[in-house]
Amino acid sequence: MILDTNALSAASFGDPAIAKVLTIQPALYVPVIVIGEYRFGIAKSTKRDMTEAWLERFLGAVNVLNIVKSTAQHYADLYLALKQAGTPIPINDVWIAALAIENNLPLLSRDTHFDKLPTLRRVEW
Repeated sequence: MILDTNALSAASFGDPAIAKVLTIQPALYVPVIVIGEYRFGIAKSTKRDMTEAWLERFLGAVNVLNIVKSTAQHYADLYLALKQAGTPIPINDVWIAALAIENNLPLLSRDTHFDKLPTLRRVEW
């Protein structure tokens, strides 16, 4: 299962509902885009040191998904389909969706705009 930024944030806050979902997964993946978004949030945080330490521990226990050449094709296909349908979503989320689709993994997110992508399975907690 791939974690979106809001799922990563919920995990960092110790949300018991997300903990239930995460503990039953055989493997967890965090896209490099999500790490960038989360680090942006950390940069604005008053609890920066504590949050950075949590993130490093968490990333040591999960798989990080990087963008590769084939991801770019998934991104282009998704972005074109969304644009043609007149249903754009944030660009970073197109990249996250491309990684989920490329790796055939569900996405843990509360963002309902991912539901505009019929080939993506979104899971909510």
